[in-house]
Amino acid sequence: MRFGIFLLAARHPGQDDAAALARTAEAAVAAERAGFDDVWLAEHHFMSYGVIPSATLMAGHILGLTSRIHVGTAVSVLSCRHPVALAEEAAMLSLVSGGRFRLGVGRGGPWRDLEVFGTGLRRYEEGFTESLDLLLAWLRSERLGWDGEHFSFREVPVVPRAAEPPPVSVACTSPATEAVAAERGLPMILGMHVGDEEKAAAVARHGDPAAPNISAHLAQVADTRDEAVRTLLAEMPRWLGPGLDGYVPVDDRPRPSRDPVAYTRRLCDLHPVGSPDDCAAALAATAERTGIRHFILLVEAAGSHRATLENIARLGEQVLPRTRTALS
Repeated sequence: MRFGIFLLAARHPGQDDAAALARTAEAAVAAERAGFDDVWLAEHHFMSYGVIPSATLMAGHILGLTSRIHVGTAVSVLSCRHPVALAEEAAMLSLVSGGRFRLGVGRGGPWRDLEVFGTGLRRYEEGFTESLDLLLAWLRSERLGWDGEHFSFREVPVVPRAAEPPPVSVACTSPATEAVAAERGLPMILGMHVGDEEKAAAVARHGDPAAPNISAHLAQVADTRDEAVRTLLAEMPRWLGPGLDGYVPVDDRPRPSRDPVAYTRRLCDLHPVGSPDDCAAALAATAERTGIRHFILLVEAAGSHRATLENIARLGEQVLPRTRTALS
């Protein structure tokens, strides 16, 4: 079993960006102290939903603040990045941290990021597989040239090069991306928007039940389930609603609006929210239904620095041991 925390670095009401980033770093340090195995950082652009524009840069900061815990990106968006530049950063972080860096990558969405960074819709819609293959080839080579549809360059040396490349995972929200990951022997990162049944189906389609797939969850511990749900319904929509408005398509395609209160209720129904026993039982049930043994928990939904630190401490002390016992 592996347990990590998942940090959006959302700007909570009354916070500025500096406070959100400082809170995120302190949460990562608290997770190491609480016994978690890893910290995973989301990457977003031009929105309050998450104020980390470079998950690798924030990972480097947190690796410097910690000594044991692994740090990963969930995810670095390949549609907005040159895969060689991202691979170089991943190799460097792995080297300077003694192998504690993990790279999660994803396709991203059809958002205005593509316009700002100049990569365009075509890279998003058609270029993910080539981007992933180039990134993997760079991490595994001593020298590399490339002649593809989206990238082309003469052979150059790979510097810096990690003799053991950092592990790479792929965020999967469709059977097509699941197949891309499976064909390359890569584990999946499965998000919070789907439940156990959908995750079990994704694992089955992926075809390798032993793959170290990762399951993301909202997690909020309290003395009772009612208390945890009340807290999230009162606090989560306050930062979630304005944040969701940041997802702006780069073209004229419609983007259905999402009710933040209804979405919070759905997340409470899907994920470990409640007493320590409730949370442990929910995680153990997911493990049994899906075969997944690596969980990353969104811990900052209650909307304050104090609440985040308390949630991390209680999860580490009261939920993780119960879950490990239930699955032993």
